[in-house]
Amino acid sequence: MSATRRQMLARTGVLGASIAFAGNLSELFAGTAAAQDLGHHGYGPLIPDPNGLLDLPEGFRYRVLSREGDPLRSGEGTVPSNHDGMSAFAGPHGGVHLVRNHENRVTAKYAVPTIEGITYDPMGKGGCTALTLDKHGHVLSERVAIAGTAVNCAGGPTPWGTWLTCEETEDKAGTNGYTKDHGFIFEVDPADPRRTGAVPLTAMGRFQHEAIAVDPKRGIVYETEDAFLKPFGLFYRFLPNKPEGGTGSLRAGGRLQAMRVPGVPDLSSIQETGATFEGIEWVDVPDPLATQTPVRLQDFGPKGITHAQKLEGCYWGGKSVYFVSSFAHSVEGSAADHFGQIWRYDPSARRLTLVIVFGPDTDVQLPGESPDNICLAPSGGLMVCEDGNGAQHVFGVTRRGEVYAMARGAQNIGTPEAPEWGEFAGVTFSPDGRTMYVNCYTPGTTFAVTGPWRR
Repeated sequence: MSATRRQMLARTGVLGASIAFAGNLSELFAGTAAAQDLGHHGYGPLIPDPNGLLDLPEGFRYRVLSREGDPLRSGEGTVPSNHDGMSAFAGPHGGVHLVRNHENRVTAKYAVPTIEGITYDPMGKGGCTALTLDKHGHVLSERVAIAGTAVNCAGGPTPWGTWLTCEETEDKAGTNGYTKDHGFIFEVDPADPRRTGAVPLTAMGRFQHEAIAVDPKRGIVYETEDAFLKPFGLFYRFLPNKPEGGTGSLRAGGRLQAMRVPGVPDLSSIQETGATFEGIEWVDVPDPLATQTPVRLQDFGPKGITHAQKLEGCYWGGKSVYFVSSFAHSVEGSAADHFGQIWRYDPSARRLTLVIVFGPDTDVQLPGESPDNICLAPSGGLMVCEDGNGAQHVFGVTRRGEVYAMARGAQNIGTPEAPEWGEFAGVTFSPDGRTMYVNCYTPGTTFAVTGPWRR
């Protein structure tokens, strides 16, 4: 599995707070290729960009691959708005396929153009676009990969080289003008989108999807639900009828289950890193399509089910799946407060462990606020996208917990008196680790960053 996973962190909801880690950061790199560890100072100070787009350390440079409102190279229309989750796949002759989500609601400025054969609901403005780059990083093509979906936030890559894009909504047909139910996962082939079309993977559930991770050995797909208001979301697994994988295998159906941690109705109540729970249970979801009742509100029996506020990122590492609760606020109904948790579930042992807690009183301070996206870097460590007030950054965090600024965005909307900056999203690396790709959410912009990553 690729070590890159979108959106391991998300909004803390606490303005002006410093974010910190408690726990074993090296745990996040188990079984991955990220073996090195940068020193205390990262890559050095950021150098102001004379073009006012992206400040980077000395020796690094960027290329703008795509901006919203520009013509798509395919001639299918304009580049859509709200660039979000993204992943990179190996292309032919050393090239790269990038597949990029567009978290468009009905109010989006630029919709994903509807294309025959790859459009689910003509009234949906979300979807994905795909870029193909040559080995030198030049854009060869840019086209619609799926259209007619809604609020495509995150997702994740599969071991067989496709992208699962997730709708973060529960709107049904007749709501907001939609002609079909939404809240599904769709499979996208970044090299040949028409091969996968626009088919909702209904057996995987209809809810506010965020991210997925695939167990490459068992074929099980783990899913997070981004519900920040009570009732909070659940952590799911999908047991496919054809676990051998491959494009189309998920369309064969399967069973959707939700995780129950015995004696723990709300994960936010757990505050100590290293806390471990044995005998994790998985309960069949009564109605995966949520025809009458949202899944998180359904009856899971007298023992109930385990909830968590703001479940977002999800990735596979080593022999376990990792998932994130981005924040928990007691004033909004959580059992306790935190600025983020990273959990590890070991399916062989049926064991759940709290690996990392984010908060103001722990050891390693992140100088920004509201971290949103995360990926593992080829140099070792993390790349974290910021989503808060003021100038937005991509921060690096080494295995030892040192934090450094990797990139800073320029003001792009608002006025000099009331500036606003677009958040970063979708950070990911090329398969060879030589290029970092990252989106500015608004105005939607995709950057490719090159430089001495293995210095």
